[in-house]
Amino acid sequence: MTAEDVLSVLALLRRAEVDVWIGGGWGIDALIGEQTRDHRDLDLMHRQDQEAAVVAALFEAGFVESLSWRPIRFVVTAPDGREIDLHPLVFGGDGSAVQASPEPEGPFVYPSSCFLTGTIEGMDVPCLSAEQQVYFHQGYEPTDRDRHDMAQLRRVFGVATHF
Repeated sequence: MTAEDVLSVLALLRRAEVDVWIGGGWGIDALIGEQTRDHRDLDLMHRQDQEAAVVAALFEAGFVESLSWRPIRFVVTAPDGREIDLHPLVFGGDGSAVQASPEPEGPFVYPSSCFLTGTIEGMDVPCLSAEQQVYFHQGYEPTDRDRHDMAQLRRVFGVATHF
């Protein structure tokens, strides 16, 4: 997934008038303001109540659902192999959100302060905070990509990470 691909997907979803935030590797690179590695996919958080519009816009662009772990997450894939990992969020009145998790009594929590703006190729893009990224990079065996991403957060933001 290239920077151009990410910006194209974001433009498509803006036209559909839906709210999304970039997480994962591209989200970290957006926070930093530069691409630090290659990315195999794009992680997007979206408002669960806008999911039909998100899916319709992506399907119109040729993406098809290739994995469903709803209500936690699902993946859409383009004919050329580009993948978007979608995470539905339910927002509260205070701007915070929750995402279902494999443990129903312990949803993933998104404080209102985690929704920020970063940059990709000089363009402002919605993304998640460094602290939120660290929160999602725990409780599993990290890959080399995960280690790289956490090293970037430590280097740029001085945040503590789990690995």
